[in-house]
Amino acid sequence: MSSTHEETHEQPVKPVLTPAAAKRANASVIGMIMALAVSLLAVIPVLLLAANPQTPVQRPAIDVAAIAAQAKGTAGFSPAAPQLPAGYSANYARWETGASDGISHWDVGWVTPKQQFVSIVQTASANPTWISQEVKQAPKTGTRMAGGVEWTLYDKPGVEKSYVGTVAGTTVVVSGSAAFDEFDVVASAVVAAEGH
Repeated sequence: MSSTHEETHEQPVKPVLTPAAAKRANASVIGMIMALAVSLLAVIPVLLLAANPQTPVQRPAIDVAAIAAQAKGTAGFSPAAPQLPAGYSANYARWETGASDGISHWDVGWVTPKQQFVSIVQTASANPTWISQEVKQAPKTGTRMAGGVEWTLYDKPGVEKSYVGTVAGTTVVVSGSAAFDEFDVVASAVVAAEGH
C-alpha cells in the first residue's frame, strides 16, 4: 500500500493594517522626520556662527612694562618687565595683593612661540610654604643656569616645572608647560630686566 504525501505550501500571512493603524504608523514616521528637521534647524545656526578654526586667535596687547610701572609703588621693588623675543605674547600682567596667602607678588604670563605657557611670579617676601605652593609641591630636581643666575629646578612630570631664583633681592618663580629652552629665554630676560 503506497501512501502519497501531499506537500502543502502555505503562503505567509501578510498582516493587514486597518486604516486607523496605518494612519498611526504614518503619523509616527512623519513626527520623527519633523523632530529631526527641527533639531537640524537648531544646530545649523550654531555651526555657522562657530569661529573658523583657521582664524588665528587674537590676543589683546598687554603692556607689561606699563603695568609693572603702576605696580612699582605698591610692590616696594621693581616688578620685572622682561623684553622677550618675537613670538612670546603676554596674556596677563597683574599685581596680586596676597589676600589668600599673605604674600603680595607680581604675576605675568606668556604664550610661547611653541604655543606653550610660561609665567613669572616675583615677590620680596617669599617663604618656603609660598614657594612650595607656587611650584605645585614639586620636588627639587636640580639646578639650571640662565641669565647668569643659578635657578633651582622643581619638576613634577605631568604637572609643570618651575625655576626658582633670586634676582635683584627678590624671589622669582618661572613656571609653566614650556620647554627648557623657552624657560631659559624668560628667566634670562627677567635677569636682564632687573639689571642683575
